[in-house]
Amino acid sequence: MTAVDHGGSLGRAKTLFPHAPHPFVDLSTGINPHSYPLFDLPATALSRLPESERLSELAEIAAKAYGAPSAAHVAAAPGTQILLPRVASLMKPGKAFVLGPTYAEHAKAAAIAGHAVVEVTDFDALAEADLVVLVNPNNPDGRLIARDRLLGLAARLRAKGGLLVVDEAFMDVGPAEHSLAGDVGEGGIVVLRSFGKFFGLAGVRLGFALADPLMAERLGTQLGPWAVAGPALEYGIRALADTNWQVTMRARLAAEAGRLDALFSRSGIPVAGGTSLFLYLSLTDAPSLFSALGERGVLVRHFAERPHVLRAGLPGSAEEWRRLEDALAAWASQRDEKPKEIAT
Repeated sequence: MTAVDHGGSLGRAKTLFPHAPHPFVDLSTGINPHSYPLFDLPATALSRLPESERLSELAEIAAKAYGAPSAAHVAAAPGTQILLPRVASLMKPGKAFVLGPTYAEHAKAAAIAGHAVVEVTDFDALAEADLVVLVNPNNPDGRLIARDRLLGLAARLRAKGGLLVVDEAFMDVGPAEHSLAGDVGEGGIVVLRSFGKFFGLAGVRLGFALADPLMAERLGTQLGPWAVAGPALEYGIRALADTNWQVTMRARLAAEAGRLDALFSRSGIPVAGGTSLFLYLSLTDAPSLFSALGERGVLVRHFAERPHVLRAGLPGSAEEWRRLEDALAAWASQRDEKPKEIAT
């Protein structure tokens, strides 16, 4: 199986743009550039195996933060990436549909679990599958599917023993009323939640599967003891309980996403979607924009299979905003200076 290209690879960026100024302004991920404040960890978080009581505490706090029915509906893991093939393996190999275009690892994980995988673009076609995977809000375009439509799909799948998996990695900045976290107790639904994106701590490697207690227990058993490292436990417990920080950060990200939208619009770049953590750009000269920004040390996400689109995250400082603005102005100037074709 071929490797999947992702954003956030500075090593690849240096290869593509060897003469770009450093450091790169990395806008290629959807990770919050304003991370949760670092704090001194207790020495035991590093020197001892994680205590089961701390894992139970994390599950309690995660259930409250995400709206799951109880801690028994929560399986914590070292990132949602490791959960993907395990969740897919909850179903015996069958027909898996992934609602695309979306995060490529879902199809890969379902194939690893033995499913025959098809990416579809028609929501109504999903009910024909045994396993359905979709991302809500979607990555990379921010597409949002209403909760009532998802519950209708889940009911149809559940009636024939199927499973709906909803990756809510960006729901921390999405409309919470469309989350299925509170519905996992009905069975036939697994919701994935990512810790690192909203809290800006992707390196901590922490994620959650929300499911009915039996499924959550099965996932926990597969992961085994001490799956979540001590430092990740400490950061998860504190950050997920810090509702004041979360409310303030959501407002900040929404404001900065609006600023980014306005900046692209002033440069004549259409914004076709996104969330408060990234914007989705659609334009015919996307390859030119990607290269022009990269040569100036500003990295955005491009998609080889969809060359007309880009995804851009948020700058994290005044200097990064300035560099992005300068790079966009230079690109727009070069674009406007190109000779126009004369109609005959």
